[in-house]
Amino acid sequence: MSQQHEDPRTPEPSPSAHPGPGLFVVFEGGDGAGKSTQAARLAEALDAAGETVLQTREPGGTPIGEKLRSLVLDHGHGPVDPRTEALLFAAARAAHVEQVILPALASGQVVVCDRYIDSSVAYQGVGRGLGAEDVLGLNRWATQGLLPHLTVLLDVAAEDGRRRRTVRDAGGADRLEAEPDDFHTRNRRAFLDLAAADPERYLVLDAGLGVDELAASVLARVSGLRSAGAGA
Repeated sequence: MSQQHEDPRTPEPSPSAHPGPGLFVVFEGGDGAGKSTQAARLAEALDAAGETVLQTREPGGTPIGEKLRSLVLDHGHGPVDPRTEALLFAAARAAHVEQVILPALASGQVVVCDRYIDSSVAYQGVGRGLGAEDVLGLNRWATQGLLPHLTVLLDVAAEDGRRRRTVRDAGGADRLEAEPDDFHTRNRRAFLDLAAADPERYLVLDAGLGVDELAASVLARVSGLRSAGAGA
């Protein structure tokens, strides 16, 4: 029997979706997809082109966000139930948006972020079974309705992501990375559903492509947005 999964549709952006003259680019995808590598490559390329770039990550990006990151991802803090997990991510994201992302966009910077709302919708809403719409609503409230101009989805199968993480993480996987493959498969489906619901705002790429090829595709899309006046 095929497993049913919830369709995490993204509602229409609110009027506050793109405040300020800056450009907001987010990298999403399963663990091991190469998001951090591609975020760094994009930030370096934009910086070389004369852009003012803020590279950041979630959970994290602020002192309180980094502490919450440790609580929700590190082993050794005891059991973390799904609702608590979702609320911790949303709290970190609220601080990140208010203290870091919104001021950067208001000053005209390009914000390059490793993970954002879609990760909570996928991991907690679908992967943990809390409900995509409930988690999405929580995070839209936490972020004041802020949506990226572009979400780059690096698509990776669960087994491929696990293989990559094994090579990358000599120190071991965090709490979410250590979940079984069926959890990561549900998350992957959720990411793809989100992208299918709003294709103009997503760039979906096969994470198995070469690092340079991926970086070139991302830079071309972001440069196109700038040329078209997005974030200007």
